[in-house]
Amino acid sequence: MNLLLVLPILIPLIAAAAMIVAWRWPRLHRPLGVVGAAGVLLSGSALLWSAWNGGAPAVLVTQMGDWPAPFGVSLVADLLSAIMVVLTGTVGLAVAVYSLGSIDGPREAYGYHPLLQVLLMGVCGAFLTGDIFNLYVWFEVMLMASFVLLALGGERSQLEGAVKYVTLNLIASAIFLAAIGILYGIAGTLNLADLAQKLDPARLERPGLVLTVSMLFLTAFGIKAAVFPLFFWLPASYHTPPVAVSALFAGLLTKVGVYAIIRVFTLVFVQDPGYTGTLILAGAALTMVTGVLGAAAQHEFRRILSFHIVSQIGYMIMGLGLVGRTKSPELQTLALAGSIFYIVHHIIVKTNLFLVSGVAQRLGGSFELKKLGGLYRDHPGLAMLFLIPALSLAGVPPLSGFFAKLILIQAGLRAGEYLIVGVALAVGLLTLFSMMKIWAEAFWKARPGAGDGEEGAAPPAGPSAVHRPLTSPALLGPIAVFAAITVAIGLGGRPVFSLAEAAARQLLDRRAYIAGVLSERPRPPAEPKAPEQP
Repeated sequence: MNLLLVLPILIPLIAAAAMIVAWRWPRLHRPLGVVGAAGVLLSGSALLWSAWNGGAPAVLVTQMGDWPAPFGVSLVADLLSAIMVVLTGTVGLAVAVYSLGSIDGPREAYGYHPLLQVLLMGVCGAFLTGDIFNLYVWFEVMLMASFVLLALGGERSQLEGAVKYVTLNLIASAIFLAAIGILYGIAGTLNLADLAQKLDPARLERPGLVLTVSMLFLTAFGIKAAVFPLFFWLPASYHTPPVAVSALFAGLLTKVGVYAIIRVFTLVFVQDPGYTGTLILAGAALTMVTGVLGAAAQHEFRRILSFHIVSQIGYMIMGLGLVGRTKSPELQTLALAGSIFYIVHHIIVKTNLFLVSGVAQRLGGSFELKKLGGLYRDHPGLAMLFLIPALSLAGVPPLSGFFAKLILIQAGLRAGEYLIVGVALAVGLLTLFSMMKIWAEAFWKARPGAGDGEEGAAPPAGPSAVHRPLTSPALLGPIAVFAAITVAIGLGGRPVFSLAEAAARQLLDRRAYIAGVLSERPRPPAEPKAPEQP
C-alpha cells in the first residue's frame, strides 16, 4: 500500500476522532484542528512531490484491501489530484488558524473543529478516489459535514441558507446516483480507469446512450460546481455562516465539482468532444455573465463575493470547453493548463477575500457596505491586504489572476472562439467594478457618523467576537500569507504554469492513468503442491 495516498484521508479522520474522544474538553479541539490541517498540507505536499517525480509525472495507485482493480477500491493520484490535495491542506490550515480568533465557544462546544476535519477528509477523498461510486460517497461525506457547519449556531438566516443548500445538493446527489446506476448497466464497472477502457470511442456500441449518461453527470456536477443555471443555491447560503466556514466553502466545495467535471470529461466521456465542448463553453459564458451581474447588483460584502464564486467558475470550465472545440494537442494542453492555473489562483484569492470580509465586519460592525467606511484611514494595512486579492480576482497585472486569465484568453484566441474571449474580457471589467465598489464603500469613504464630528458607534460584538480581540495574529496571519502567495504566483508564476501544463498533458493522455490503475490484474489461484513422498 502507498501510504502517501492514504494519509490525506487518514490524518483528518484521526484528528476528528481524537476531538470526539476529547469532546468534554473543547479547548483541546483548537490545537488538534490546526495539527490535522497541517498534516493534510504536509502529506499533500509529499504526494505532489512523488507525483511530479522529478519532472517525469507519475500516476500513483494503491488498491485498498489488496483487491486488484477494477474489483476493489482504488486510490489514485496524478498531478491534478495532488495539486488539489495540496490546495485543500493550504486552505484547511489557513481556516483552522483563522478559526482560533473567530469561532465562538458555543460553536466549538458543538463540534465545529471535528466537522471541519471531516469536511477536509471528504474533499481529499473526492480528489483521490479512482472509483466513480466512491466519488459519490465522498460527495455525501462533504454534504453532511458542510450542512452541519452551515447550520451550526441555529440563526434564522443560517437555517434558511442551509435548507436551500442541502435541498439542491440532494437533488444533485439523486441525479448523480441515477447516472451511476445507468453507467454500471452499460459498462458493468465503476472504476474510472476501467470505464475509460470499456467506453473507448473505437469500440463503443451505444454512443447515444453514453452521451445521455454523460449529460446526467454534467448536470449533477454542474449543480455541485454552481454552473449556470444551477447556481442559485450558492449566493443564497454562503453569506450566512461564520466567516471561517464561508471561506472554507468558497475555497474548496465548488472546486470539487469542477474537478469532477474535468476528470470525467477527460478520462471517461471523450466520445463526442465537439458536442460536450460546445455545451460546456456555452455554460461557461452564461455562468460568467450571470455571476458577475449578480455581484454588481449586491451591496453586502459576502453576497458580492458569493456571486463572484459563480462568475469565476465560468473561467475554470472555459478551458475544458476549449479542449473539445479544437483538435490541436498543443492548444488543448494550453487551454486545460489555463483551467488548472485558474483553479489554483482562485482558491487562494477567494478564500482570502472572505477572510478579509470577516476582519472588516469585526472592525466596522456589519457586512453591509453602506454601514462600513473609513477602514483605509484607520487600518491601511488591512486595506492593502484587501486590494491584493481584489485586484487579482479582476485580473490586474502582475497578480496571479492576470496570468490565469491571459492563458485562457490566448487559448480562446488561438482556437478562434472570439465570443467566449469577449465575454471573459467584459466579465473581468465588471469584476473590477464590483471590487472597486467594495473598496470605495468599505475602505475609502468616511465612516458613517464621522462627518458630524462623531467617532461613530463601536462595532457590535456578535457571537463570533465574544471575548476575542477585533484583530489578532490568528486573523491577520492567514490573510497576509495568502496575499503573499497571490503576489508570488503573479511575479514568479512560471513554475506554477509548468506544473499546470504537465498536469494538463497527463489528463489528455489517458494511457498512463489507465495503465497505472489496471496494472494489477487478478492472479489465478496457485496450484496445490503435490504431497511430499515419505
